[in-house]
Amino acid sequence: MKFVDWVVRGFDKAAAVSLCRNNVNPLVAVFLASRGITSISAVSEFMGSDISAVHDPFLLIDMDKAVSRVRSAVENGERIAVFGDYDVDGMTASALMAGYLQSLGAPCEIYIPGRNEEGYGVNCPALDALRGRGVTLVVTVDCGATAIPEAEYAKSIGIDLVITDHHECQGGIPDTIAVVDPKRPDCPYPNKALSGVGVAFKLVCAMERGLTDTETLLETFGDYVAIGTIADIMPLAGENRVLIRRGLAMLNKKERPGLRRLMAEACSDRSEINTSAVGFMLAPRLNAAGRMGRTSLSVAVLMTRDDDEAARLTSELCELNAQRRKVESEIYAQALEELANHPPDRKGPIVLACEGWYQGVLGIVAARIAEQYMLPAVMIGIDANGVGRGSCRSFGVFRMYSALRTCEDLLVNYGGHEMAAGLTIPAGDVGELRRRLRKYYDEHVTVAPVPTIYLDFEVEKPGLLSLKNVSQLEKCEPFGNGFIPPCMCFRNAHLRVLQSVGGGAHCRMKIEKNGMKFDCIFFSATPSSIGVAQDDRVDIAFAPQVNEFRGWKNVQLHVIDIRRHQA
Repeated sequence: MKFVDWVVRGFDKAAAVSLCRNNVNPLVAVFLASRGITSISAVSEFMGSDISAVHDPFLLIDMDKAVSRVRSAVENGERIAVFGDYDVDGMTASALMAGYLQSLGAPCEIYIPGRNEEGYGVNCPALDALRGRGVTLVVTVDCGATAIPEAEYAKSIGIDLVITDHHECQGGIPDTIAVVDPKRPDCPYPNKALSGVGVAFKLVCAMERGLTDTETLLETFGDYVAIGTIADIMPLAGENRVLIRRGLAMLNKKERPGLRRLMAEACSDRSEINTSAVGFMLAPRLNAAGRMGRTSLSVAVLMTRDDDEAARLTSELCELNAQRRKVESEIYAQALEELANHPPDRKGPIVLACEGWYQGVLGIVAARIAEQYMLPAVMIGIDANGVGRGSCRSFGVFRMYSALRTCEDLLVNYGGHEMAAGLTIPAGDVGELRRRLRKYYDEHVTVAPVPTIYLDFEVEKPGLLSLKNVSQLEKCEPFGNGFIPPCMCFRNAHLRVLQSVGGGAHCRMKIEKNGMKFDCIFFSATPSSIGVAQDDRVDIAFAPQVNEFRGWKNVQLHVIDIRRHQA
């Protein structure tokens, strides 16, 4: 995306100087001051991972009921099913909960519905199948908050349901043993931004109250919590920061064979795994199994204790991820062709539907289309029975979930939140859906969004970006939703080298500023598309990173945007 506006926040220079005098690294001091963290006490709190920031699990309403029923099932040897979701949050939550229950000796299985065959969440045929295998208690993770009729059905066939979820409750609370969800309207839990795996972890903490402290439980399950929370793009503030810090520390110990092998495959050039590595390297590979209808493969990678099995499973998972990328690229190309033939008119969301589109990758394609055209996008695959299943991604201030609510009479079902959602719709109603979404857009989006990049500060002294200083930025991890990585800019730099790499898919650059030279990489851009030429004077927006290759490290600027300098 080419950003039209650059907004440079700047920083309080006096505060940055004060932090430096208190032994805070100069680059870290400037960065934190630009984010409003200006006192040494605020820095200490921000950088800390004090377990006291992790809230009491019994602040979650119904937690006492959930603990009582699960404990009873374990003590009586009942067969338990953990019912999860097919994304990374759901898979890590399933692995965590099932692993914990199995460690107690409980007969326990994992059930994750097929994305294409069953769709999201608890469903009655699945409950029938579980009851037929002798299951008397189902513990949901990352789903269930909207399963009102399914809860009634479970009760009618002799299954107790304990729901743990983090999604919005629609139309009331399911009538069942317990519904543990921080987003319940009546729930006083302070952190409404727990992930699904975070809520599952809270149930384990509550089960272990008086037996095992939270520190020890994080050393056992923290890697699952970190991966699921990062992958689900939860806000990285307060309790979530502590959970992720502790989880990343565990992940870097590489104690689980499957994750150790996956990290070796996906992150071989990294000595430390951070939020970026989880979000862009580990999570997509784990997600590939869910997208391609093989969720059990990723769960097996997460849970295996055998090195040989880990090698086999991880190899299979990486092959599946390659297949996912191929299918995604084919559908993306078809979508671009359709939009070239029928250009969007800027009056509302892009709604595309096609027979045979594989639903598992439509969310990724919708996100790419939304970013490219700066409009909300809905991608729908229609099956042989004339049923469309789609993924929706918002753009700008458009509230996707609220828009879908105005169309619910057209939809078989839908769910999600304001930025991303899923839906099922009869193929014959797609045209009407398009019309209504455009009407909603026209009524609620008065100003078309302008692509804007928010930068922390302008780097006036390039020596600030030394290898030592850029390395210290890692102490500000975790980065993600609500606390994005450091973004800064040079103005009036000299573009010394500009060439294509990666088979023409990316740009490699070298820039010079005040006599210092920096290597740069601009992903998904070509020399002909970025609007500058070699030897131009340029303004460049970037995220500084430590690049590692065969044991050698240097500072590399990950380019976000570039333009000719205007004197």
